[in-house]
Amino acid sequence: MSRLVLFDLDGTLVDSTPGIWASVRVAAAELGLPEPTPEQLRDMVGPPLEDGFAMILRVPRGDVPRAVSAYRAHYSAGALLDVTVHDGVPGLLTGLCEDGATLAVATSKPEPFAVRMLEFTGLLSAFAGVHGATFDGTVRHKDQVVGLALAAHPEGRSPVLIGDRAHDVLGAAAHGLPCIGAGWGPAPAGELAAAGAVAVAATPAEVRDLVRKMD
Repeated sequence: MSRLVLFDLDGTLVDSTPGIWASVRVAAAELGLPEPTPEQLRDMVGPPLEDGFAMILRVPRGDVPRAVSAYRAHYSAGALLDVTVHDGVPGLLTGLCEDGATLAVATSKPEPFAVRMLEFTGLLSAFAGVHGATFDGTVRHKDQVVGLALAAHPEGRSPVLIGDRAHDVLGAAAHGLPCIGAGWGPAPAGELAAAGAVAVAATPAEVRDLVRKMD
């Protein structure tokens, strides 16, 4: 049996902040909200979109669907592809595959968006599966997508999640999984460790050694 290594997408595999931030700004303007602050924009990267608008931008619950719709219209029109792969990620994926690991993506981004982004960046072929949110919001939390990934890859042993925010750590913990923090992502210093990450890697290159040490 091969080890199952799950990856978050935004902030972990790729820097997708330009497209996300632009789309958040468009949605905020459409709803007549103030210009989001830099801190709000940073915090919008990673959590489920519905939760981000409600909890971070304080959009009234009744207006959240309209905010999500405005965001997705702008995002899917092209902002989705304003993305760069983090340095060291392709080498990490290749190395883990050489070690015999099975790789899969578990993201709160809608699955079709995730697949499109991975295709565009050339990363898709490294993964045995991509597991993401649904457009209707019934599946959107990290623990839900981790559960989907685990169910799809029951042969994977000793699964571990690589993620860049506290909700990744908590979503993994809900299934008893350890989480290695992606310290190169947007999380403030100390967030990943405080959430319970078993280790925080400063660079993608460090992740391979940390995974090996978990055997």
